Parts: sequence; C-alpha cells; structure tokens
Amino acid sequence: MTISLHEASVGVYVPYLRNLSALLDHAEAHARARKIEPDVLLGMRLSPNMYSLRQQVGEANRHVVLSCALLAGSAPPVFGEPETGIAGLKARIAATIDFAQSLPREVIDAAADKDVTFTFRSGATRPFTGKSLILTFSVPQFFFHVATAYDILRHAGVDLAKKDFLGPPRQPQG
Repeated sequence: MTISLHEASVGVYVPYLRNLSALLDHAEAHARARKIEPDVLLGMRLSPNMYSLRQQVGEANRHVVLSCALLAGSAPPVFGEPETGIAGLKARIAATIDFAQSLPREVIDAAADKDVTFTFRSGATRPFTGKSLILTFSVPQFFFHVATAYDILRHAGVDLAKKDFLGPPRQPQG
C-alpha cells in the first residue's frame, strides 16, 4: 500500500483542523452555559510553562501552513495579528484549511525527496526532506498542539470525549 505525501499531510491536517474548530464550539458553549468569559478558557494552560489554549490553536495552524508551503514551494500566507477570540481562532482555522486545500496535490506528492528547510521563530533552521518534514516533525508537532488543546478543554471541564478529538470515521481520499 502506498500513501501519498498529500494524504499524509493535507489529508491528515484538514479533518483534524475541522475537529479542532468543533472543540472551540464546545468551549464556547461551555463558557456560555457557565457564564464564563471565553477568554478565560483560551488563556488556560496545563502547566505554567506551556502554551495557552489560544497559543496551542495558533501553533497547530502554524505547522500546517509552514509545512504545506514548504512542500508546495510557495510562500505561506501572512495572516496578520494573531487571533484572540473563539470566532477569530475559528476563522484562522478556516483560512488554514483553505490554504492547505488550495495547494496542488501533484506538487505536494512530488516533494517527498525535496530538500526543505524549516525556520523556527528564533531564526534557527532545520533541514528536512519533504517526507521527513511531514513524518518526523510537522505532523507530530501538529498533533501535539491539537491534543494539548483538547486536554486543556477537558481539564477545564468541557464535556468532551475521544470522538470529539477524532471526529467522524472517514476514508482517506485517494
């Protein structure tokens, strides 16, 4: 069985970004039902030295945008100031999905052996091939941030189950 690089990247990112957006819907409903400002949830962290829920969502989006742009050989979109509220975060997720889906499948699939360089916020860089970027760095980073966002919400008492993280059953797109 062969799995394409597009399936391993965009095909994984998009459904889980949609799940992340749905998690934010749960957070908003939880805040409303308990008369809590949504910003309280968005500022929560699992540990003082970890990113907040808001930042976890931002980092999940950032890994999708940067890895897909590197694979496609295109400039990542510039979104401007980071979103802060739930509606803004959901809009950023939607824009990230639109960007990832706009990239040509055949270009991403052809990038498996392409040399790419990931640039960190600090300016430090790390070289990868397209395949190693996706399989050993960006997809694991993405899942770390999505899972941590889920965990923060669970810790805050938001009524979530594993199915909210996983989303509906689906077949990979060929």
